[in-house]
Amino acid sequence: KWKGEGTTQNLESIVIGRCYDYIRIVNPAVGEKNCSQIWEAFKNAFINKDPCSILPEDYELFINLTFHTIPPNKSLFWENNQLLVNSFADRGRRYMSLGDTLFGFVGDFLNWCGQADSPGLDYESCPTTMECENNAVESFWRMASITYAQHSSGVIHVLLNGSADGGAFPQPGFFADYEIPNLQKDKISQIVIWVVDDIEGPDIDSCGSHTVKTLETRLETLGYDVTCTDNHKSVMFLLCLD
Repeated sequence: KWKGEGTTQNLESIVIGRCYDYIRIVNPAVGEKNCSQIWEAFKNAFINKDPCSILPEDYELFINLTFHTIPPNKSLFWENNQLLVNSFADRGRRYMSLGDTLFGFVGDFLNWCGQADSPGLDYESCPTTMECENNAVESFWRMASITYAQHSSGVIHVLLNGSADGGAFPQPGFFADYEIPNLQKDKISQIVIWVVDDIEGPDIDSCGSHTVKTLETRLETLGYDVTCTDNHKSVMFLLCLD
């Protein structure tokens, strides 16, 4: 029916298991969370509903149950380099990207949707964002991104891909549309942009030019202290290693 892949098999076990993995092993500092309640809140956001009419607010209870503070100076925003960000952040040890928070960790790389008037999950197909914007996964990440941005503080880091087609700072994009507008200016001391090219990849974009210039100007206009570095050495080392 839909063009997107269906719900990830064993979704319930994965979500509950990731929740326990996070609070017991990845980041026990967040304290006790009720993982089965978290699953119920997650599922109830989208089951029994038209898979094209799920709104970010539908995940509000899920966010409230999974919420924990994000340490200052640890936030790492990104576009077009998820796997690199995952290894660079190192599950919250170096930085805490959205995927290293409990609410992001639970949904990372998964797919899901329900069906109107049916309590079941749709394992056959789910709508893509091209088919409808208000789908279960898109709305989940919007809500998660908004929450993450609102609670980020201190020095904010942004890792962009200088080899990405169309430039390092995509518009529309999650960072442009959901994260920048939700940053709390009074809690942020500086925004550090890192533009890193793929090894042997094209150098399409860099600090002070093209889309990165657009980003720098936008943030400066909002009154932020912005710095930008091309091919930040520690990230380059990680790329070389891979």
